[in-house]
Amino acid sequence: MKTTILLLILMSILFILTVCVQETKNIDMTNDDAKAVLALDYRDFDRAATEMVRSMIGSGQLKKNDGSRYVMAKSRVINDTMQRIDTDQLMAKIEEELLNSGQVVMTSAVGDADSVDQLVHDNRNLRDNEEFDQGSVPAKGTLLAPDLSVSGKIFQTNINYDKKTQQVEYYFQLKVTDMKSGLRFWQKETVIGKRGSKKSVAW
Repeated sequence: MKTTILLLILMSILFILTVCVQETKNIDMTNDDAKAVLALDYRDFDRAATEMVRSMIGSGQLKKNDGSRYVMAKSRVINDTMQRIDTDQLMAKIEEELLNSGQVVMTSAVGDADSVDQLVHDNRNLRDNEEFDQGSVPAKGTLLAPDLSVSGKIFQTNINYDKKTQQVEYYFQLKVTDMKSGLRFWQKETVIGKRGSKKSVAW
């Protein structure tokens, strides 16, 4: 009896493992034709980031007359959705595209906690440390303050579309502010809307 039960358990485990292996497959991230989901996925972040960067660069507000580049710092990007979103998922692509545009450099010296590289400041704490060649330690007054800051927010609205369907709207908001004057250089809102069964969850 015990042998039969043990055999059944082992067969069940093997069946579950086989099913899991069969269902796993790689995703073609550049041409994913999978069904949409109510929650935000990487395709939504890619679309929102692409639209915002195109608008930001296309506005001409990031072009300096002398051909030099703005120094930009990342400020807070707030997640006000029902999902546990790492907003860096959105900002990583935006920062990458901005850097590739040649119009902006991002600073790692100041900004929100996730964008600051602590080693920038730790390296300066090596001044007067006899174990280090002081000629290799950055001098005072070498850090560049940011010209611009980029900040934003993602929020979510759920609407009862009909008895069986819910509509979920995601609003991606981004703005660029001049650090000296406090004036806003640019801003944009991108909306992504989805409809699906009320039985589905959007988080």
